[in-house]
Amino acid sequence: MLPADVQAIVFDVGETLVDESRAWSLRALNVGVTPFALMGALGALIERGQDHRRVWDILDVEPPTVVVQIERDDLYADATPCLHAARAAGLLVGIAGNQPAGAVTQLHTLGFEADFVASSAEWGVAKPSLEFFSRIAERADLNPDAILYVGDRLDNDILPARHLGMRTAFIRRGPWGYIHSQREEAQLADIRLDSLAQLTAALG
Repeated sequence: MLPADVQAIVFDVGETLVDESRAWSLRALNVGVTPFALMGALGALIERGQDHRRVWDILDVEPPTVVVQIERDDLYADATPCLHAARAAGLLVGIAGNQPAGAVTQLHTLGFEADFVASSAEWGVAKPSLEFFSRIAERADLNPDAILYVGDRLDNDILPARHLGMRTAFIRRGPWGYIHSQREEAQLADIRLDSLAQLTAALG
């Protein structure tokens, strides 16, 4: 299942390792709309391939001011076992995603065992910029084709990582994952997953 010659696995954060349902619900309540209304508007933007930050304009509210910390209950149950399996298989393990300031500290506090944890806020560059993925390769000290990047979005994860030369694993969960899985480009991923438990089994 794993592509040949992969020496490192790097994981996205939101909807790959972390379930963001609670965070989006808190943001909805912070601006005075229901989580159902927020997710409906967000899904429409994802389907149209538009910037999800426009959701606040659609709802005619100011962007939320609440700062949501990542908590242990937000982690997908298959996240930590998958990271452990990758390390046990002798692979370098990284975590890198579009996350705000403080996210790296939060992930360390939750006990994620990885060779490096990085965020867009820390690097000053965000996905889908190819520079973000170049930074991953530099941090891993590997050629891009030796890295498997795991993510739930085609636009931010799979397509730019692949463009740089990385191998990719597309996970079908979260709003982007389910909607993007219906697109032809999902077939471009080296691996397609419904959960990280499938990747753990392959590593074992």
